[in-house]
Amino acid sequence: MKMKLLAFLFACLLPNVKGEGSSANWCYNLPTCNFYTWPTISPHFCNGSQQSPVDIVTRNVVINASLVPFTYSGFNDGSALQEITNSEGKTVKISVNDSKVNVSGGGLTDLYKTSQVHFHWGNGSSTGGSEHTVDSRQYQMELHIVNYKASYGNLTAALGDPTGVAVFGFFIEATNDSGNPGSWNNLTSFLSSIPSNGNSKNIGGQLALEDLLLGVNRTKYYRYSGSLTTPSCNEAVVWTIFKDTIKVSKDLIDLFSTTVRINTTSDSLMTYNFRGGQQLNGRIITSQTSSATTPHHSTFISAVLLAAGLWWFC
Repeated sequence: MKMKLLAFLFACLLPNVKGEGSSANWCYNLPTCNFYTWPTISPHFCNGSQQSPVDIVTRNVVINASLVPFTYSGFNDGSALQEITNSEGKTVKISVNDSKVNVSGGGLTDLYKTSQVHFHWGNGSSTGGSEHTVDSRQYQMELHIVNYKASYGNLTAALGDPTGVAVFGFFIEATNDSGNPGSWNNLTSFLSSIPSNGNSKNIGGQLALEDLLLGVNRTKYYRYSGSLTTPSCNEAVVWTIFKDTIKVSKDLIDLFSTTVRINTTSDSLMTYNFRGGQQLNGRIITSQTSSATTPHHSTFISAVLLAAGLWWFC
């Protein structure tokens, strides 16, 4: 009860929080207004010590056996995705009916309801655009699924809890397979309906979350504690970054940076809408046991016995 009361009071101090960011005066691309200026624009969190995104250095990843598979509910429900929106000229966002979609397991201690999906990209398929990187590699795009602890009732209230929000990050990798996958062809066909800031289109019944995650083995992922990647940068996020990439053709990726704009149809195109990497500051990135990289106990014991036998005969 005390935790919920504190979360409520905390949320009252953040009236401008909307989705994954806030209505504070921030942007990505202007010399005087980009992610380097966010610690000044939103100093309470954006200059914190547990900020996101980060570079995942695989040789430093620590094994965590509690990172078991997730349980997904409603990810195949075509009626759960409601509207696609040009969100404040900063991203393309899809609202989710959180009464129909939730996740649990995967080392999470609670049930989390799914609130929204949004995207980060560069300037076409020939540039990097993901927020997180792996061994300094930046992919063309990154998809985020934003979930919040069901016990709080909404995303804003959950921001008062260091583990109140669980964001799933998926890397999007470019291919030469024009127009594929078909689900992303469908997704990008909606972009022409939302060229300007605030435009939205109802997409109910036309797309499910599963359709956007084709080819991803969702049992393999990285985990760390961090923040929202836009102001006000609240350090309230349990991050899950999936290892497998979503393969999307270059022509479909290009549509994000050639169709939607920051303000109106005559204004600048929306490009490079990602935050640069932040310092880990001692945080540990973990992952589940992998048979490909971690010997099975029986294999290890056999190796030891074999070595002992060889030593005996020498």
